Amino acid sequence: MTTRSIHIYDTTLRDGTQGEGVSLSLQDKLNIASRLAEIGVDMIEGGYPLSNEKDAMFFQRARDLKLGNSQLSAFGMTRRRGMKAADDPGIKALVAAQTPVITLVGKSWDFHATEVLGVSLQENLDMISESVEYLSAYATIVYDAEHFFDGYKANRQYALSAVEAAARAGAKWIVFCDTNGGSLPEEVAAIVSDAKRHLSPCNVKLGIHCHNDGDLATANSLAAIDAGCDQVQGTMNGIGERCGNADLVCVISNLQFKKKGYQTLGGQPLDHLTELSRYVYEIANLAPRSSQPFVGRSAFAHKGGMHVHAVNKFAHTYEHMDPALVGNERRILVSELSGRSNIAALTQDHQIPNDRELLDRILAQVVAKENQGYQFEAAEASFDLLVKQCSGTYTPHFETIKYQILAGDLDTERNQTYAEAILKLRVGDEVCVEAAEGHGPVNAMDAALRKTLAPFFPCVESMRLMDYKVRVVNSEAGTAARIRVNIESADDHASWRTIGVSENIIEASWSALVDAVEYKLHRESK
Repeated sequence: MTTRSIHIYDTTLRDGTQGEGVSLSLQDKLNIASRLAEIGVDMIEGGYPLSNEKDAMFFQRARDLKLGNSQLSAFGMTRRRGMKAADDPGIKALVAAQTPVITLVGKSWDFHATEVLGVSLQENLDMISESVEYLSAYATIVYDAEHFFDGYKANRQYALSAVEAAARAGAKWIVFCDTNGGSLPEEVAAIVSDAKRHLSPCNVKLGIHCHNDGDLATANSLAAIDAGCDQVQGTMNGIGERCGNADLVCVISNLQFKKKGYQTLGGQPLDHLTELSRYVYEIANLAPRSSQPFVGRSAFAHKGGMHVHAVNKFAHTYEHMDPALVGNERRILVSELSGRSNIAALTQDHQIPNDRELLDRILAQVVAKENQGYQFEAAEASFDLLVKQCSGTYTPHFETIKYQILAGDLDTERNQTYAEAILKLRVGDEVCVEAAEGHGPVNAMDAALRKTLAPFFPCVESMRLMDYKVRVVNSEAGTAARIRVNIESADDHASWRTIGVSENIIEASWSALVDAVEYKLHRESK
């Protein structure tokens, strides 16, 4: 079978930043561009140099990046009406960017040309051809046919005339854009096939750019590739305006591992794909989507006892591929839905023999606590301590005698608040009383706890609180509702998560903090 190489075009730095809540600094964009080049992305769209100073500066700074075989593209629009291409500020900005590729967007929908741009249909064709012809002297031209599918459905002949104008003027790539994201895979396949036949005399390559408004951007992209497109555009993690773009993570993975006869990124391994996905989330200050296919934390997570039992024997029974191929990992979760297989899988590090009675005892504790509001799938350290307690291997390093929290206004004029924690703990045979202030009650408790324990266990000084989350478990109880607190802690080597549940938010927080410290101390004493 002949293998077709599919050209990957990434527009995270331009189209991706149009998504709600997405903002990238200049350095962020440079860093992401470097990481995209590392995995072998063919073209990296850096931005619209006329739109803002940051994008213009990006192209200047990007000249110093080592991008290997990846090519940088500047994005812009066809010339304005009634103006020569050489005189148009946008065209000039594209030339000034000095990129090896220029991506030019133009109108393919007759309605868009006459009613939005306010130009005649012929003038729109002239704007396309003259802009492409002028810029072809400076770079390889990728022509993005905006609203192509809507335009084709409204006026097939005009939409085809628009892309033909770009092809005959010197564009090397014609990219069909499903700008509104409302097309279906069968429509995309049929329209791309027809457009390919129409453009065959022009000796031009074809690409696809899909938005995800119908949750079909990946499916539409794959359908277009099957119909003859050799380039696919999208963003990392599918970020972008409205419902986002085609997720290149999913497109690349499907082409590489699912569909036959295709190759991406030079055929190199994709075991850094999960890392890259999470890197982009982190840089963009976005929460990773746990259910994201291939790279999400839940993509290969198993919770149901029957599923885990089968996966432990034959992974492919509930996994469509080896998660390691994309740099992800299998996760076994524990909850009231779990069976003995979940517990056995999660307790392997404890060197517990295959003791059915012990496994059942652990499972019973999990079910009972989850009835109270606990969720151990997000608190692996608390689960670890629960296993130790059930197996008789848990020895607490300290005992809580009492604690007191004082909080209020410290300086009403400066809007400063006051929080102090006073702890009384028993460590071995010694009773200790300490106090500490903090920015809030939990911060004060954390500071007082570590201050008390540091003389006995110096390792606690390397601990730090990374995240603190609160959720109401039974909201129908109003102010008497049970509260679930999740805490993420870390030291110089690892991070871990603990949980506490109570009707009292301070008590729930204290329980999670105690688990966090006990987990650290038990780990250090191994």
